[in-house]
Parts: sequence; structure tokens; C-alpha cells
Amino acid sequence: MKDAISFILNNETITLSDFAPTETLLDYLRLRKRLTGTKEGCAEGDCGACTVLIGRLLEGSLRYESVNACIRFLGSLHGTHIVTVEHLARKDGTLHPVQQAMVDYHGSQCGFCTPGFVMSLYGLWLSSDKPSRAEIEKALQGNLCRCTGYEPIVKAAESVTAARPSTLFDPIESERSTIMSRLWGIQQNDTITVTKDGHRTIIPGNLTDLANAYAAEPKATIVAGSTDVGLWVTKQMRELKTVIFINHLSELQSISVADGRISIGAAVTYAQAFNTLADHIPAFGRLIDRLGGQQVRNMGTIGGNIANGSPIGDTPPPLIALGATLTLRSTSGSRTIPLETFFIEYGKQDRLPGEFVEKIEVPLPATDTHFAIYKISKRRDEDISALCAAYHLALGEDGTVSDIRIAFGGMAGTPKRATALEEALKGKAWTQSTIDAARDTIDADFQPLTDWRATAQYRQLTAKNLLTRFFLETSGTPQEIRRFALEEV
Repeated sequence: MKDAISFILNNETITLSDFAPTETLLDYLRLRKRLTGTKEGCAEGDCGACTVLIGRLLEGSLRYESVNACIRFLGSLHGTHIVTVEHLARKDGTLHPVQQAMVDYHGSQCGFCTPGFVMSLYGLWLSSDKPSRAEIEKALQGNLCRCTGYEPIVKAAESVTAARPSTLFDPIESERSTIMSRLWGIQQNDTITVTKDGHRTIIPGNLTDLANAYAAEPKATIVAGSTDVGLWVTKQMRELKTVIFINHLSELQSISVADGRISIGAAVTYAQAFNTLADHIPAFGRLIDRLGGQQVRNMGTIGGNIANGSPIGDTPPPLIALGATLTLRSTSGSRTIPLETFFIEYGKQDRLPGEFVEKIEVPLPATDTHFAIYKISKRRDEDISALCAAYHLALGEDGTVSDIRIAFGGMAGTPKRATALEEALKGKAWTQSTIDAARDTIDADFQPLTDWRATAQYRQLTAKNLLTRFFLETSGTPQEIRRFALEEV
């Protein structure tokens, strides 16, 4: 057992044993290392001013991802390479091409958000030679600017990626092999425990160590991506006595497809899951593209979205509609339950002391079924849902509903199936008259609350309208679908 973490910050190897479990990377960079290029804006992973790159070894290669330093805890950084904006320019002051493009195309005005934009674009630079405009905009979803209107920033990105010579200096590319060797030299399979002022950080070396640590401290907080827990600390000022980090555990990071099912480890991030889900369940891929910004998708996990039990988590409704199962693990072994039964009531899940989420298994929808997901939010991108709905429909040869599963988030204290609505549709002809007759059945399934995201009346009416939309998209003519879409807008 060890009592310190090690990571590389730009080009400096750091070993650290003096930190609290909730100390953020942003505070460490600014307050301890005086690397003030990384800014604090929202402190909740929304604005992107604190964006840095995190490099980690995955499947034998070194992969860099943009993350929000404001909600990333130090305990999750063992064995990683942290890159800040200060590392991009040459030692003689010559700017990196991404930085220079921001100057040339007037992509900065007040400048506060600029380092975050530069780091997001640098992450795109490393992952894509010639990204499309859509890919550029996707990479910038998690960065907000109140000055430029974004167009100069996008033009800067287009210019710098249009053509770049192979001889161009790039700090990461020039150091990649050396950084990989240094990261391999940091032992990553030992359990690390750091104690400061009575608060404990536990970084288990493997899944067995995780089970043992959680059994010993069942009231500890398990942190994977910290996109939710980070806000407990930065916004709610919660004090967490013991935190167990799991984002590094390879046993929880596998995603595979076999026997008609997708198996997703609990620490698989949205970004890691995107290609598999988008290829096999396209609607799910489109949903992931709207979960936060790229930084959040690089950090947040599907397992964490389930484990926190939030009634407005976006992944549980489609997973429930698909009939997903959840595997929970402890020192006593593993047990698998239907995902829908995991959510008991607000703030309460079917998880015994010492149990943690190990994996999610998702049945692939049959090719002759219809599956759709609808996310309703005030902003299209990077916003929490007012409600989220998922529909999975199977029709018989005679056009009647042979089976249907409908699940909603944001309509109750937990993600929940619309069982009364399902029963009202089963065995009926899939027609407009059937839909019209069944719409009000939703009132028996849900009595939503009013909050700052939406009123109860809005949620109820929108849920009914989404049923009509799903019907039109699965049975109407293109003209009817377009007319409905225009009326909805």
C-alpha cells in the first residue's frame, strides 16, 4: 500500500501526499503551482474556462482528453499527464499554431475564456487531422464566450487544421514516447491511501481492492467522473470524509458487444461509449452528443449517471426502455437486477452496504422494432433535461402493438416506466385514434413537480406531445412528420 499519488504536470513529475480528497485540479494549478492560465469561471463544468488536457494510458497508447479542472479531483489523476496552456508555446515564446490562429482571426476579446478554448482546440488538433466544421463545433460545446460570437474562434480552428506540415513543432507529439515511458514507470496497480486532516483518499489497485475498501467503509463516496460529485463540493460545499476513486480501474472500463447485448463497465465514459452505442443504437449516440460538453463527456460515466440515482439523469430512461440490466458487486459476490428496479424512490436505490455498480448490459433493439429518445432542455447543448423520454416499440404483422416500453426522466422522483400508458397501447392498432385515446393515460403514471427547469403542466403536456411525435415518426408520411415538427417549434 502506498500513501502518495504521482503524475506528470506539463514536463514535471510530481509525487503528492498532502491533499484532501476534494481538492480540485484547478485549485492545485492556480494556488499551489501558480499556473494561472487555467481560469475559474463557473466552477461546475459548464463554461470551459478551466479546460486542460489529461493524457492517460489506454490499451497501450497515450490518449489525451479535454477535461474541466474545476470539478476534477486530484485523487483521480494518479498515473496521468496533465497539460496546461502554459505548455503549448516554445521556450522562446513562439506561440503554438492553435494559439497563433486565435490571434490571427481575432478569436479573443476580453481573453478570460481564451485559454480554455485553446486547450479544447488543442485536444481536437491531437485527435483529428482535418476536422469538419461540425466536429469543431462539437469540440467547443463545453466552452462559453460572451464576447466573440464564436465565429472567429471557429474560423481560427478551421485555418489551423486546414494544412499543417509534418515538421511543425508540437510539445506533446515531440514528447509522446518519453511521456509514455515515464507514465509506465508510475506503479498503477497498488492501492493508495492518502490521509489529511482526518479525510481519506483511497485509490484501489484493482476491483478486489475496491470491494474490500468499500466493505470497510460503506459510507465512503465512490467517484468515477466527478461531473456530479464535483458540484457537491464546489456548489453545495459538502464535506466528504472518505472518497474512493475508480476512474483508473481497467476492469471497469471495458465495453463489448456479444450475443445481442452491449456490456458497459461502470467507469466507461460517455466519450468511450459513443462509437459503440452510436453504431448499434443510433438514437443513443445522438443523446450522448447532447450530454454536457466534450469535457463532461470525457469525464462522466454511464455507471455514475445510474449510481447517483438522479431523477433527471439522461441515460436511465433509454436503458430502461431497452430492458437493460445492472450488475452490482461487493465482497459477497455479484448480483444482476433489471435496471428499472434499481430506482426505489428519490434518493434511494437497491444497493446494499458495500455494493457498487460493476457493469450495465443493454439488449440490442431488434431490427424490426422502433426506438427513439427525446431530450427536452432549455438549451439544446450542454444543459440538464427538463424531461427525457425513451420509446421502444414492436408492432405485429397486423399493425397492432405487440410490445412497448416507455420510460421517462424528470417526471417523477426516479426514472420511471409509463406502465399505465404501455397497457393502454398494447394490443391496439398503431393509429392516430389509439394515440389520441391513450395520451391522457400519462396522468395516471406521473404527477411531476414544478421547478426552475419546467412547470408540472409543461412536463405533462410535453410528455403527451412526445407520444404523438413518436407515433408520427414511426408511422406518418414525411409531410406529416414535417408538419408536426414545425408546429412543435
